[in-house]
Amino acid sequence: MVGVSSEPGQAPATPDASRPRRLRASAVRAAGAAAVGVAAAASAIALGELVSAFTGPAGAPALAVGSAAIDLTPTPLKEYAVRTFGTNDKPVLLGGIYLTLTALAVLAGLIAVRRPRAGAAMFAVFGGVGAWAAMSRSTSGPAYLLPSLAAGLGGAAVLVLLAGRYRRALPAGPPSAPAPAPAADPAPADAPEPVRPDRRQFLVATGGTVAVAAAVGWAGRSLSQSRNDISAARRAVRIPPPARPATALPAAVHPGIPGLSPFVTPNADFYRVDTALTLPKIDPDRWSLRVHGLVDRPLLISFDELLRLPLEELDHTMSCVSNEVGGPYVGTTRWLGAALPALLRSAGVRAGADQLVGRSQDGMSIGTPLESVLDGRRALLAVAMNGETLPVAHGFPCRTVVPGFYGYTSATKWLTELEVTTFARYDPYWVRRGWDRTGAVRTASRIEVPAGFARVPAGTVTVAGTAWATHRGVAAVEVRVDDGPWAEATLAADAGPDLWRQWSWDWPGARPGTHTLQVRATDTTGAVQPEARAAPFPSGSTGWHSTVVTVV
Repeated sequence: MVGVSSEPGQAPATPDASRPRRLRASAVRAAGAAAVGVAAAASAIALGELVSAFTGPAGAPALAVGSAAIDLTPTPLKEYAVRTFGTNDKPVLLGGIYLTLTALAVLAGLIAVRRPRAGAAMFAVFGGVGAWAAMSRSTSGPAYLLPSLAAGLGGAAVLVLLAGRYRRALPAGPPSAPAPAPAADPAPADAPEPVRPDRRQFLVATGGTVAVAAAVGWAGRSLSQSRNDISAARRAVRIPPPARPATALPAAVHPGIPGLSPFVTPNADFYRVDTALTLPKIDPDRWSLRVHGLVDRPLLISFDELLRLPLEELDHTMSCVSNEVGGPYVGTTRWLGAALPALLRSAGVRAGADQLVGRSQDGMSIGTPLESVLDGRRALLAVAMNGETLPVAHGFPCRTVVPGFYGYTSATKWLTELEVTTFARYDPYWVRRGWDRTGAVRTASRIEVPAGFARVPAGTVTVAGTAWATHRGVAAVEVRVDDGPWAEATLAADAGPDLWRQWSWDWPGARPGTHTLQVRATDTTGAVQPEARAAPFPSGSTGWHSTVVTVV
């Protein structure tokens, strides 16, 4: 039998009974150091929020870094985020920023308890990155530096102070030194260590710091919201009736099939895809639109002056270039606004100009082919949406709407500037990132009824959906089952080339089993929607939408 041998006169080797206690002590020490970093980070964020209440919410460190991250993110990664997270992409981005900051704060705390200056330097770098990010926006000013600088300096100071308290709370001896044997009965190995006064003070100071930071951060966020609240100003806006009203939409534009999208999209359901981490809040009394560039008579128009212009209504289907085949980023609304072509003609467009660049309050730039704005289509400076003053999320107080183009080349929200220029002279935001310069809407169609993977009864099954080819119009829609022959669907009433068209088809004799439905549309020029699948980048997705259903 093989055993454990020992030298004569020596006791057999036994496990180190103090090791579990040392491991617990090391874990507690690491947790305390991490708490130092997290408390300092909470203080930094709170200070940044408080200062940004006075300098502008976009300067808050996390929002500034998030906005810079959006600008610097490669296009394929942006498309992945939109495709994966949809309209939740911005909360996911901010959550990632806060998680990253927490991890760096823990690291700074672990470093600071040994090297306070090195830990403080990490917070200084954090402040510097935030300041750089805030100043990287085209609409930023010197005041945007202050929130991040305050956050970096304040966080570093809190880190050094708490790290000092942490060191005073540590036992005097080395952590691995065994305790001398007591004369009385020893305490159990797992007995809690008495809390020393210095340690208690450290815990109180750290917990109090986090509590104060939470209160200051909440106060800063509340103050920022109150200082930038424009809800009362928006409610006070009285939109005049249109000088050129749109005709009422006939009931026959919607087939009345349960599950089919409403023909007019409610404002609350209208898609939102943009780069704004915080919605620009613009007081209409302080808003103005500057028209400049290659014009004979530059203009500066106030909101009241805009409302005094003849307003007209436009029914229009708008879609996003990021929309996948069969995707949700499309909607129809009745816009109200001033005629954009008339405004440009009053400014006197000069020969050679071929691009109209709209600029947003948040620095976004959108470029539209100028000839398309002036070719007779109903392009608007929109101030209302479905009979309601333009919602803040959709561009209040003013945005552009130009039929025939995806939003990224036609729909500038929170509009403050229009520049008449050339494509050779200026590349707008999305063009600099590789997207198509023109952005004309591609013909698209989707199946909405039955829903994907639905179970439907055998017999006659109603299939329905929506198709659009903005500014060209839809001439036909066809449906097929399991790669069989195409069958022509019944089109609902045609409300105009700038609007989508809904359709339905009765699938006769549907037999039990799993089946694939496909749809394709033909526009009024005779061009059939292409079968080949293409991703949204760089000029919009293509391909036939399909859905799988089970007949029972």
